[in-house]
Amino acid sequence: MAWFEDIKLGETLELGTHTFTSEDIIRFAEKYDPQPFHTDPEAAKESHFGGLVAAGWHIAAVWMKLMLETRRNQPQDETPPAPDGRAAPRGGPSPGFFDLKWIKPVRAGDTIAYRTTTLEKVDLKSRPYQGILKSFNEGFNQDGTLVFSFIGQGLVERREPYRRPRPNSPSQAKPNSRSAFPRKIAWRAAGLPSVTISTFACVAARW
Repeated sequence: MAWFEDIKLGETLELGTHTFTSEDIIRFAEKYDPQPFHTDPEAAKESHFGGLVAAGWHIAAVWMKLMLETRRNQPQDETPPAPDGRAAPRGGPSPGFFDLKWIKPVRAGDTIAYRTTTLEKVDLKSRPYQGILKSFNEGFNQDGTLVFSFIGQGLVERREPYRRPRPNSPSQAKPNSRSAFPRKIAWRAAGLPSVTISTFACVAARW
């Protein structure tokens, strides 16, 4: 994985696809979301979905699995170590996510293609060797319809420790962000929908 400083905004990474079978939908839901429209095909016909559908957390869990598989399969020797000898980043924990949406039901037999796009980098005064990477994550069914999306955040190691900008420097107006544009403008420039930042997400800026 690249160092925080080297990550480019607006880049999209295809994570792969997953086909949701009836068996998988029922198995997951029986353990973690045992509602009839997830666990009982006959009862699901009488629900507002009109048939068996995957649990939203099942859809999200598959995204997590494919993200980790993609990260593990990336070449590890392309990123040089830091000047102090630290090895290249392997990805870190997340302070949380926001704007999670289950837009359309995922039914048995649907194949979902997942992808992630880098949105924003946030410097952390309290963690000089880490920064927060924000990403827009999506899942599309076989018809190209968006069925799932959320904005994720992850801690990524820096090659060099963060140093606060000097007074009156160009970046002083927004010292904790790597983007020179307001969030909505920057995300539109990347071809992504405009979103509203929730108060929950702002917690990350105070890490």
